[in-house]
Amino acid sequence: MDIRLTRYIWTHTRKQQMWILMIVAISMIPYFLSFDLPKQIVNGPIQGKGFEQPGATERFFDISFSLPWVGNVTLFNGIDLTRMETLYALSVIFLLLVIINGLFKLYINTYKGRLGERLLRRIRFELIDRILRFPPTQFKRMKGAEVSSMVKDEVEPLGGFTGDAFVSPALLGGQALTALAFIFMQNMWLGFIAAFMVGIQATIIPRMRRRLLVLGRERQITARELAGRVSEIVDGISTIHAYDTSNYERADVAARLGRIYKIRYDLYQWKFMVKFINNFLAQLTPFLFYCIGGYLALRGQLDIGQLVAVISAYKDLPGPLKELIDWDQLRQDVQVKYVQVVEQFTVEPLIDPKIQAISTGAVAVGAVAAGAGLAGTAAAASDGGNDASGALAASGLTLADDSGARLLEHVSVEIKPGEKVAIIGGAASGGDVLAEAFGRLIWPEGGKVTLGGEDLLHMPESVVGRAITYASSDTYFFYGSLRDNLLYGLKHAPLAAATYEGSLAAHRKWEVTEAKLAGNPDYDVNGDWIDYTAAGATQAEDLFPSILAVLDTVQLSKDILDLALRTNIDPADRPEFAASIVDMRQALREELEEAGLNGLIAYFEPGEYNMEATVGENLLFGTATAPSVAGRAIAKNPYFRKVVSETGIDRVLFDMGYQIAENAVELFADLPPDHPFFQQLTFMTADDIPAYQLLLQKYAGKGLETATEDDRYQIIRLSFNYVEPRHRFGLLTEELMAQIVEVRRQFHENMPEDLTHDIERYDPEKYLASASLMDNVLFGRISHKHTDGSKRIRAIVSSLLNSQGLIEQVLDIGLDFNLGAGGKRLTAVQRQKLNLARAIIRRSDYYVFNRPLPSLDHRLQDEVVRDVMKLLTRNGANPAVIWVLSNNGLTKLFERVLVFDRGALVEDDTHANLVNNDGVFKQLVTA
Repeated sequence: MDIRLTRYIWTHTRKQQMWILMIVAISMIPYFLSFDLPKQIVNGPIQGKGFEQPGATERFFDISFSLPWVGNVTLFNGIDLTRMETLYALSVIFLLLVIINGLFKLYINTYKGRLGERLLRRIRFELIDRILRFPPTQFKRMKGAEVSSMVKDEVEPLGGFTGDAFVSPALLGGQALTALAFIFMQNMWLGFIAAFMVGIQATIIPRMRRRLLVLGRERQITARELAGRVSEIVDGISTIHAYDTSNYERADVAARLGRIYKIRYDLYQWKFMVKFINNFLAQLTPFLFYCIGGYLALRGQLDIGQLVAVISAYKDLPGPLKELIDWDQLRQDVQVKYVQVVEQFTVEPLIDPKIQAISTGAVAVGAVAAGAGLAGTAAAASDGGNDASGALAASGLTLADDSGARLLEHVSVEIKPGEKVAIIGGAASGGDVLAEAFGRLIWPEGGKVTLGGEDLLHMPESVVGRAITYASSDTYFFYGSLRDNLLYGLKHAPLAAATYEGSLAAHRKWEVTEAKLAGNPDYDVNGDWIDYTAAGATQAEDLFPSILAVLDTVQLSKDILDLALRTNIDPADRPEFAASIVDMRQALREELEEAGLNGLIAYFEPGEYNMEATVGENLLFGTATAPSVAGRAIAKNPYFRKVVSETGIDRVLFDMGYQIAENAVELFADLPPDHPFFQQLTFMTADDIPAYQLLLQKYAGKGLETATEDDRYQIIRLSFNYVEPRHRFGLLTEELMAQIVEVRRQFHENMPEDLTHDIERYDPEKYLASASLMDNVLFGRISHKHTDGSKRIRAIVSSLLNSQGLIEQVLDIGLDFNLGAGGKRLTAVQRQKLNLARAIIRRSDYYVFNRPLPSLDHRLQDEVVRDVMKLLTRNGANPAVIWVLSNNGLTKLFERVLVFDRGALVEDDTHANLVNNDGVFKQLVTA
């Protein structure tokens, strides 16, 4: 990137800048005419110059001029107008000039804005493009929040300046010079006064503003550092809480905010001081005009029209001049910011753009294409270049970390196509960094890594990125669905364009044009980027079997099934599936009857009380879907309050809640807050005990009528969350349950139309959009009498889904589960499983697994490793597998074992031979 911002702008916007500069030059003509017109209006029709005689007229709009050797040329003779008609005509022309000048400004400013936004888009893309080409070690020295802050915020002013870089000095300078020239034409002395004051402003103000630039740079740097520190707090929040350092972080942040406050306060002081001086100088000139110009007018050396025209012209002079001074300050400011950004993004060596060139052709990976070799992959690359067939090898490889410490020294090893190689070693032995080198996550300090004899770092990513698959225990997932992240490794290039119609097609065409003008690629992110062939499929419809096989291999299917069962879906999106789930309710009942587990689920029945549900659930017999009736808000709903008041159930629930509070306080008041008994209380926490003690004292022997609205809610809330089989206070009688069912009937029978949309009633024949998939299958609550009820129900439901042919659809719903930021909605084990699944779903010639599952116990690791090896070698495929093992006992599954110790390859042989040798391998396996 060019170090000079103005040169960078001119390079990329030369044609547009020349066009807009031409428009600016043309706009000076009506701008000048608008200065002269007030003088003509005052001196002519208003003061009567040229209309001294009654009935006198003036020739208006006479278009004639003289040319050498030609003489007078008349285009239009004009028309004769009286004094009043001339006044109106000149006034109309003045109005037209105002409109024309306004239209010029509108066009120029709009064009500038579009030009600026387009270059801002170019700069941001170029910066992100450079991030994608940074060497791996660079990311260990930079904070993501600081880099994103630079891309998002620090380059923002550059876009605004782009349109002003050449247009503003031309436009503002032209306007100022035009006004100054007009003043000189009216009176030389007034012109000298205006020029002198302009010179003072142009000299003093920019010098004073240099201090503002220094403060602005300090503000930018401290704000960027604050963004980085906040990002560290978010990422390290677990460490902060674990070590009780939250107050230290508060002190650090307060100190940083203090420095920013001091800088900004100094900035404001100096800024407004400069503004005061600038405004004073701007207002001093009219004072001189009135004094000196008035004196000259009284002496007859200046007519009134000229004085009015001069004052009117000067009125338009301070504005452009001030903006021109502001432009100069902005120029210096954005130049400093631009240099700071360029310095941060100038990293050597950057990855050559040719290496990351997109390849839109289908890639046939050798191990998949029945022995075609990696040559087929290379041939499919867009440049038609490197022959990648052959072995993956390290030659005299030396690796070091970013501090210069040697991690691996002079290692040479060759992995042939189809080989199954295990790598083992102790801590910091070097095997893991060799795997990173194969995955291009660390670049050689000495020697090189080759694929088919070609240096790995010089080969296109479209070849190497598909021929070699790398996975480790370090996992990162992008914000989005589980499906998107699972298939992420298949999105190399847009293989099928998206179809657009009507206005969408026109918008897409506009997007492509703008992308090209801004120097961005015009790839369509809405196209189909998934390489189905690489996943063993032909199209989206037959991709799911491959997904299911991979999920089963890494033992993630049950986890995704659980995620799906906890998910809410809209039945309108999947009407057939929703109907199948409703039908499955009866199948579940029959299954439980056959197993003798009739009491495992208490079903929701319209005319019955559900003992396993809360009193509130039984009363509403539905789910509140709108915030206006959800939670505490239902107690404020007029219709609900009317029903409970008329039926008298509010008094019953108040008395019930009072008894619950008495029992809870009596049983738990003396227990410590962390006592496990509190986990059984769904309606009260340890912190609530003192508050309810006060409420019991306050309303002892009193009823509902004496309680305030808030206190009434606090007590009734306890009864709403009460479940008899769980809490066992013996408060639910047959009469009370019957009364609740009757109130429920009245509540739903006369419910207003608007409220029916806010509460989804339990209906045995309908799918409940507000309930999870599991709740829809059960349509009831699991009995508290069975301690393992939830586990048993989950197993029965999973079996039923499989037998009903719904398991794939349910897993498909689970694949839409949003992983959150960085995949943090998954557990560490689930993230590692998904990371491995993302690697093995794509077919490659070489798979490099660098301890991908350290969180799993040895038994599960054994199962997963065996299943992965089977999956990768099915259908005649024979890729090479390089696996850095966490469990050294799994080496027997591999044809060859590499043993590393202290950064050196110490043993390289088969498992059988190494077992018989008394070397490092034997020590590691028997340890």
